[in-house]
Amino acid sequence: MSKGHSKRGPTQRQLRVGETLRKALCEVFLRSEIADPDLASAMVTVSEVRASPDLKNATVFVLPLGGDNQEKVIAALKRHKKFVRGEVARRVSLRHMPELIFELDATFDQSGRMNALLRSPKVAQDIQHNPKSGNRFSD
Repeated sequence: MSKGHSKRGPTQRQLRVGETLRKALCEVFLRSEIADPDLASAMVTVSEVRASPDLKNATVFVLPLGGDNQEKVIAALKRHKKFVRGEVARRVSLRHMPELIFELDATFDQSGRMNALLRSPKVAQDIQHNPKSGNRFSD
């Protein structure tokens, strides 16, 4: 396998570039430098930035605070991605500024569904203590 394309996950360089971009994007969004009505009232959380192995693309996972108007916020960010990319390029020192791909972060929804599932009566019944089974995880 070629360098940076291992099956073990992202390289240290990808992680470092992703975190640097995330911090710069947070600064751009915090300063509200984007003039768009769909973004004017939205606080955007940048939860993660994943850089591609060649560092030419970066997927930006965002979530509007409170989860309101998600589609409008993503559409507005996609409309202004050239401006955002330019603002980020002014804040970070990279040989090549990656293209930014904005996507909605669904991990918060997934964790909420998982918590609800674990608290459901059916699952609670399955994990209750059974002396014959030796279940050590009950209360």
